[in-house]
Amino acid sequence: MQSDSLRDLITIEDENGEQLSFEVEALFEMEGKSYALLRSGDQTTLMMVIEDETGQQLVQISEQIEKESILDAYQIAVEASPAE
Repeated sequence: MQSDSLRDLITIEDENGEQLSFEVEALFEMEGKSYALLRSGDQTTLMMVIEDETGQQLVQISEQIEKESILDAYQIAVEASPAE
């Protein structure tokens, strides 16, 4: 089945070594940190983007309260400046 999506695709290896494919829904910065909002089917994941000498790495955000506050702020920003 062919996807009509125009979004970038990335593959992430989970803690069990399983590779999962995600579409990049959004990349954004907040309070000096970079984040990626990823979607696979009906699963949405928020990850922090860390850059080091080897390139960019995606890091899981472990604190649920931190995730919720980042997503709330992102939603407010999107509603204030909706894409055309």
